[in-house]
Amino acid sequence: QVQLVESGGGLVQAGDSLTLSCAASERPFNPYGVGWFRQAAGNEREFVAAMAWSGGGTVYPQSVKGRFTISKDHAKNTVYLEMNNLKPEDTAVYYCAARKNLLKPVSDTGGYDFWGQGTQVTVSS
Repeated sequence: QVQLVESGGGLVQAGDSLTLSCAASERPFNPYGVGWFRQAAGNEREFVAAMAWSGGGTVYPQSVKGRFTISKDHAKNTVYLEMNNLKPEDTAVYYCAARKNLLKPVSDTGGYDFWGQGTQVTVSS
């Protein structure tokens, strides 16, 4: 069972950038597909970004497309979420998720078996 640990959250101002990391305990992390989700207070968890580990593409919702980028580092067993031009509405707890043998990016929370504990991102106006 893989364990995921997020880091990199914090308090930033609108327009700033922030990069979140998700380190996996299992080596190799391949062939897990991974995703990032977020949950603002009082809201349901929503999809932010996803990728298949095997290079099967990436998927983003319209709300973050062009601002957020998901990437991976095989050597470090880590997935990243680069967030640019942050907005106050991006404030949430961000979670990474993984599932083995995902050949395509998955945007549904039910499509993942493993979740990290979350990291808080707060964007002030």
